Amino acid sequence: MNLRWKIAQWFELQWWRQYLRNKDKEDYLAWKKNYWYGLLNKISTEIKIDASKSVIDMGCGPAGIFIALPDNKVTAIDPLLDEYEQQTHFFKKSDYPGVRFVKTSIENLETEGIKYDAVFCMNAINHVHEIECGFEKLKDVCAVNGVIVVSIDAHNFSFFKYLFRLIPGDILHPHQYDLNEYYNFLEKGELRISTPVLLKHEFFFDHYLLVAKKVQA
Repeated sequence: MNLRWKIAQWFELQWWRQYLRNKDKEDYLAWKKNYWYGLLNKISTEIKIDASKSVIDMGCGPAGIFIALPDNKVTAIDPLLDEYEQQTHFFKKSDYPGVRFVKTSIENLETEGIKYDAVFCMNAINHVHEIECGFEKLKDVCAVNGVIVVSIDAHNFSFFKYLFRLIPGDILHPHQYDLNEYYNFLEKGELRISTPVLLKHEFFFDHYLLVAKKVQA
Protein backbone atom coordinates (compact mmCIF):
# COMPACT_ATOMS: atom_id res chain seq x y z
CA MET A 1 0.00 0.00 0.00
CA ASN A 2 2.89 2.39 0.70
CA LEU A 3 4.18 1.99 -2.87
CA ARG A 4 0.67 2.31 -4.28
CA TRP A 5 0.14 5.52 -2.28
CA LYS A 6 3.41 7.02 -3.52
CA ILE A 7 2.50 6.16 -7.11
CA ALA A 8 -0.97 7.68 -6.63
CA GLN A 9 0.57 10.89 -5.26
CA TRP A 10 2.88 11.19 -8.26
CA PHE A 11 -0.03 10.70 -10.68
CA GLU A 12 -2.13 13.17 -8.67
CA LEU A 13 0.42 15.90 -9.27
CA GLN A 14 0.70 15.03 -12.96
CA TRP A 15 -3.10 15.05 -13.28
CA TRP A 16 -3.33 18.57 -11.87
CA ARG A 17 -0.50 19.83 -14.08
CA GLN A 18 -2.20 18.44 -17.16
CA TYR A 19 -5.70 19.56 -16.12
CA LEU A 20 -4.65 23.15 -15.44
CA ARG A 21 -2.17 23.52 -18.27
CA ASN A 22 -4.40 25.31 -20.79
CA LYS A 23 -6.80 26.98 -18.36
CA ASP A 24 -6.95 30.67 -17.53
CA LYS A 25 -6.22 31.14 -13.83
CA GLU A 26 -8.87 33.78 -13.12
CA ASP A 27 -11.59 31.99 -15.08
CA TYR A 28 -10.85 28.64 -13.46
CA LEU A 29 -10.73 30.01 -9.91
CA ALA A 30 -14.00 31.91 -10.47
CA TRP A 31 -15.64 28.71 -11.72
CA LYS A 32 -14.23 26.73 -8.81
CA LYS A 33 -15.45 29.25 -6.24
CA ASN A 34 -18.96 29.04 -7.70
CA TYR A 35 -18.74 25.24 -7.44
CA TRP A 36 -17.85 25.52 -3.74
CA TYR A 37 -20.62 28.06 -3.13
CA GLY A 38 -23.12 25.63 -4.64
CA LEU A 39 -21.84 22.81 -2.47
CA LEU A 40 -22.01 24.95 0.68
CA ASN A 41 -25.60 25.77 -0.21
CA LYS A 42 -26.41 22.03 -0.31
CA ILE A 43 -25.35 21.65 3.32
CA SER A 44 -26.73 24.95 4.61
CA THR A 45 -29.36 23.13 6.69
CA GLU A 46 -26.53 21.33 8.53
CA ILE A 47 -24.17 24.25 9.04
CA LYS A 48 -23.89 27.82 7.88
CA ILE A 49 -20.26 28.76 7.38
CA ASP A 50 -20.38 32.32 8.65
CA ALA A 51 -17.28 34.28 9.60
CA SER A 52 -17.37 32.96 13.17
CA LYS A 53 -16.75 29.36 12.09
CA SER A 54 -13.27 27.87 12.14
CA VAL A 55 -12.56 25.60 9.17
CA ILE A 56 -10.00 23.00 8.15
CA ASP A 57 -9.67 21.88 4.52
CA MET A 58 -8.01 18.45 4.65
CA GLY A 59 -6.41 17.34 1.40
CA CYS A 60 -7.07 20.77 -0.06
CA GLY A 61 -5.25 20.48 -3.38
CA PRO A 62 -4.43 23.70 -5.28
CA ALA A 63 -8.00 25.06 -5.30
CA GLY A 64 -9.81 23.58 -2.32
CA ILE A 65 -12.79 24.97 -0.49
CA PHE A 66 -10.43 27.38 1.28
CA ILE A 67 -10.59 29.64 -1.81
CA ALA A 68 -14.31 30.28 -1.16
CA LEU A 69 -13.97 31.20 2.54
CA PRO A 70 -12.01 34.47 2.67
CA ASP A 71 -13.74 35.64 5.87
CA ASN A 72 -13.07 32.51 7.91
CA LYS A 73 -10.17 31.34 9.98
CA VAL A 74 -9.01 28.45 7.74
CA THR A 75 -6.29 25.84 7.96
CA ALA A 76 -5.57 23.98 4.69
CA ILE A 77 -3.40 20.87 4.55
CA ASP A 78 -2.02 18.75 1.73
CA PRO A 79 1.18 16.72 1.28
CA LEU A 80 1.70 18.23 -2.20
CA LEU A 81 1.34 21.94 -1.35
CA ASP A 82 4.91 22.84 -2.30
CA GLU A 83 4.69 20.91 -5.54
CA TYR A 84 1.44 22.65 -6.50
CA GLU A 85 3.04 26.01 -5.85
CA GLN A 86 6.22 25.19 -7.75
CA GLN A 87 4.76 23.27 -10.68
CA THR A 88 1.49 25.06 -11.46
CA HIS A 89 0.73 28.77 -11.87
CA PHE A 90 -2.69 28.42 -10.21
CA PHE A 91 -1.67 28.14 -6.58
CA LYS A 92 0.34 30.60 -4.53
CA LYS A 93 0.11 30.63 -0.74
CA SER A 94 0.54 34.41 -0.82
CA ASP A 95 -2.80 34.74 -2.68
CA TYR A 96 -4.57 33.57 0.50
CA PRO A 97 -3.11 35.55 3.41
CA GLY A 98 -5.91 34.47 5.74
CA VAL A 99 -5.22 30.75 5.29
CA ARG A 100 -2.72 28.79 7.36
CA PHE A 101 -1.21 26.21 5.01
CA VAL A 102 0.38 23.05 6.41
CA LYS A 103 2.27 20.61 4.19
CA THR A 104 1.31 17.23 5.63
CA SER A 105 -0.87 14.23 4.99
CA ILE A 106 -4.22 13.93 6.75
CA GLU A 107 -3.06 11.06 8.95
CA ASN A 108 0.13 12.84 10.04
CA LEU A 109 -1.41 16.20 10.92
CA GLU A 110 -0.25 17.40 14.33
CA THR A 111 -3.50 18.70 15.81
CA GLU A 112 -2.05 20.39 18.93
CA GLY A 113 -5.49 20.05 20.47
CA ILE A 114 -7.07 22.51 18.02
CA LYS A 115 -10.71 21.77 17.11
CA TYR A 116 -12.65 23.11 14.13
CA ASP A 117 -16.33 23.91 13.60
CA ALA A 118 -16.22 22.57 10.04
CA VAL A 119 -13.93 19.80 8.81
CA PHE A 120 -13.89 19.46 5.02
CA CYS A 121 -12.30 16.55 3.18
CA MET A 122 -13.32 16.95 -0.44
CA ASN A 123 -12.53 14.04 -2.74
CA ALA A 124 -9.41 13.34 -0.70
CA ILE A 125 -10.09 10.62 1.88
CA ASN A 126 -9.45 7.83 -0.63
CA HIS A 127 -6.11 9.45 -1.52
CA VAL A 128 -4.65 8.85 1.93
CA HIS A 129 -2.14 6.19 2.93
CA GLU A 130 -4.05 4.80 5.94
CA ILE A 131 -7.77 5.38 5.46
CA GLU A 132 -8.94 4.38 8.94
CA CYS A 133 -6.37 6.71 10.47
CA GLY A 134 -7.55 9.38 8.05
CA PHE A 135 -11.16 9.10 9.22
CA GLU A 136 -10.07 9.10 12.86
CA LYS A 137 -8.14 12.32 12.23
CA LEU A 138 -11.24 13.96 10.72
CA LYS A 139 -13.16 13.09 13.88
CA ASP A 140 -10.34 14.13 16.18
CA VAL A 141 -10.06 17.68 14.82
CA CYS A 142 -13.83 18.26 14.76
CA ALA A 143 -15.31 20.26 17.64
CA VAL A 144 -18.36 19.01 19.52
CA ASN A 145 -21.43 20.19 17.56
CA GLY A 146 -19.16 20.73 14.57
CA VAL A 147 -19.59 18.98 11.24
CA ILE A 148 -17.45 16.74 9.08
CA VAL A 149 -18.10 17.11 5.35
CA VAL A 150 -16.65 14.43 3.08
CA SER A 151 -17.06 13.99 -0.66
CA ILE A 152 -16.32 10.53 -2.02
CA ASP A 153 -16.34 8.41 -5.15
CA ALA A 154 -18.35 5.33 -4.11
CA HIS A 155 -18.28 2.17 -6.20
CA ASN A 156 -21.56 1.07 -7.78
CA PHE A 157 -20.50 -2.54 -8.49
CA SER A 158 -18.70 -4.97 -6.20
CA PHE A 159 -16.94 -6.61 -9.14
CA PHE A 160 -15.16 -3.44 -10.18
CA LYS A 161 -14.49 -2.46 -6.58
CA TYR A 162 -12.53 -5.65 -5.98
CA LEU A 163 -10.96 -5.55 -9.43
CA PHE A 164 -9.68 -2.00 -8.87
CA ARG A 165 -8.21 -3.09 -5.55
CA LEU A 166 -6.12 -5.66 -7.43
CA ILE A 167 -5.13 -3.60 -10.47
CA PRO A 168 -4.60 0.17 -10.90
CA GLY A 169 -7.88 0.78 -12.74
CA ASP A 170 -8.25 3.98 -10.72
CA ILE A 171 -4.62 4.86 -10.14
CA LEU A 172 -5.21 8.20 -8.40
CA HIS A 173 -7.08 6.52 -5.54
CA PRO A 174 -5.30 3.79 -3.55
CA HIS A 175 -8.56 2.95 -1.70
CA GLN A 176 -11.67 1.53 -3.32
CA TYR A 177 -14.95 1.39 -1.35
CA ASP A 178 -18.72 1.55 -1.75
CA LEU A 179 -21.11 3.89 0.03
CA ASN A 180 -21.91 1.50 2.89
CA GLU A 181 -18.23 0.99 3.62
CA TYR A 182 -17.68 4.75 3.82
CA TYR A 183 -20.64 4.93 6.19
CA ASN A 184 -18.99 2.31 8.37
CA PHE A 185 -15.82 4.40 8.63
CA LEU A 186 -17.83 7.41 9.78
CA GLU A 187 -20.04 5.45 12.18
CA LYS A 188 -17.07 4.45 14.33
CA GLY A 189 -17.57 7.36 16.69
CA GLU A 190 -20.11 9.72 18.21
CA LEU A 191 -21.40 11.12 14.93
CA ARG A 192 -24.87 11.73 13.53
CA ILE A 193 -24.76 11.16 9.79
CA SER A 194 -27.21 12.97 7.50
CA THR A 195 -28.74 11.52 4.35
CA PRO A 196 -26.04 11.42 1.65
CA VAL A 197 -26.28 13.94 -1.17
CA LEU A 198 -25.73 12.53 -4.66
CA LEU A 199 -23.55 15.03 -6.50
CA LYS A 200 -22.95 13.12 -9.73
CA HIS A 201 -23.85 9.72 -11.17
CA GLU A 202 -21.37 7.81 -13.33
CA PHE A 203 -21.04 4.20 -14.39
CA PHE A 204 -18.27 3.00 -12.07
CA PHE A 205 -18.76 5.49 -9.24
CA ASP A 206 -21.38 7.77 -7.79
CA HIS A 207 -20.02 10.96 -6.27
CA TYR A 208 -21.57 11.63 -2.86
CA LEU A 209 -21.43 14.29 -0.20
CA LEU A 210 -21.56 12.96 3.37
CA VAL A 211 -22.19 15.23 6.34
CA ALA A 212 -21.77 14.06 9.94
CA LYS A 213 -22.31 16.10 13.09
CA LYS A 214 -20.13 15.38 16.11
CA VAL A 215 -22.58 15.13 18.99
CA GLN A 216 -20.08 14.46 21.78
CA ALA A 217 -16.35 14.12 22.40
